Amino acid sequence: MLPWSAGMSGRLDEHVFESELLRGNPLDDPWRRPLWVYVPPSYEEMPDHRYPAVYMLHGYLGHVEMWRNRAPFRKTFVEAVDELFASGAAPPAIVVYVDAWTAYGGSQYLDSPGTGRYHSYLCDEIVPWVDRHYRTLAHRDHRGTAGRSSGGYGAMITPMLRPDLFGGLASHAGDALFDYTCVAKFLGCIRFLRPYDGDIQRWWKEFRQRGVPATPADRSLLILYGVSACFSARQDGTPEIPFDPLSGMLIPEVWQRWLDLDPVRMVPRYAGELRSMRGIWVDGGAADEHYLDLGAQAFDRALTRAGVREETVHYELFPGGHGDLDRRHLMSLDWLARRLAPDR
Repeated sequence: MLPWSAGMSGRLDEHVFESELLRGNPLDDPWRRPLWVYVPPSYEEMPDHRYPAVYMLHGYLGHVEMWRNRAPFRKTFVEAVDELFASGAAPPAIVVYVDAWTAYGGSQYLDSPGTGRYHSYLCDEIVPWVDRHYRTLAHRDHRGTAGRSSGGYGAMITPMLRPDLFGGLASHAGDALFDYTCVAKFLGCIRFLRPYDGDIQRWWKEFRQRGVPATPADRSLLILYGVSACFSARQDGTPEIPFDPLSGMLIPEVWQRWLDLDPVRMVPRYAGELRSMRGIWVDGGAADEHYLDLGAQAFDRALTRAGVREETVHYELFPGGHGDLDRRHLMSLDWLARRLAPDR
């Protein structure tokens, strides 16, 4: 396989989206964002046909350009998606690649005073724009979300919060079961903050001067600080971490804000919305380094307890870890396109 761009049978349109909701965001991040829209080969051949749409959500420390990173002897993800639809293996669908990068590395696809209005940006700006400019089936039954890691988190919570817009989802190793998966990360962060006397603001100031992660601590503290900005920012936008860095004890009122946004704990509150979904795919690697296989497992069990029909859900733990989820994305995209197809 040649290491350069391959020709595609479908088309990838690369737009610059001007978001009024992100204009003036707390981090002064760009309000003009890349937005990619893939249309399958039949789009030009069938001018009267309308298509379901799947919104692809990247993970934390990710951005839209990473969907076409090229590894040796492999197609990029964008090319692999094109091959999936060009082969006829999956019913045709429009695939929308959304950018939600922030200066902290991510947004969790939520509205927050610490990062900006990324949930509303997706739901109230991008979705209507795509429906106006492309021949979508503009109904929640034909619209879904998909993502990995933090993108998998966004894929889980967005249809719960906006069931009027989304009727299906696919989450790969999505952030969930915070009591275990987040607390496990906090332990290392408490140690990493010792050289800063527990002051994460001191670390952030130093990190901004360096500009790039330079130590093992940087990645963990960046995610902690950034996710705190999404889940538990103060009204002035300052991220508030959910534990006392000197004692290591959780701060109940702050930690509760995180728990309220845990997909596993959200399921009972949004049981009716989840029962209305046309398809829910949830999986994780059985050896996931971040224990997000436990999150997938707990989310699946919560769906069962909420009365979501067994035939609605595809749940699976697969051999492997957190990395290299492209193949899983292709499998769920095929499955989700079938669930969202108009003739189902």
